[in-house]
Amino acid sequence: MFGIPGKQAVTITDRAASQIAKLMAKDNTQGLRIGVKKGGCAGMEYTMDYVSEVDPLDEVVEQNGARVMIAPMAQMFLFGTEIDYEVSLLESGFKFRNPNVTEACGCGESIKFDESLASKG
Repeated sequence: MFGIPGKQAVTITDRAASQIAKLMAKDNTQGLRIGVKKGGCAGMEYTMDYVSEVDPLDEVVEQNGARVMIAPMAQMFLFGTEIDYEVSLLESGFKFRNPNVTEACGCGESIKFDESLASKG
């Protein structure tokens, strides 16, 4: 596991926890797995997938009935991230406030990390 012992890899706002719990109940899943993959105009993209089974290597964060699993390869990229859920007139969705991001695309879905993090993975 990457990070500081006793400190959760990510934090979840109450709005995000509420939305994740609703999705878990609706789709009868164990939670959402969050990861990163190569792609997008800035080099990396977040991934979110429903999970029917928790991988023992995942970092698990639980809050107010919500469960988020962080894929092993994403843990170093997501450490310190706050996951929020925002609703606006034009769109709604999960937002990641990640202190490890050095650059983001205008679309808000493509990100770039410090090169030193990528070399550790």
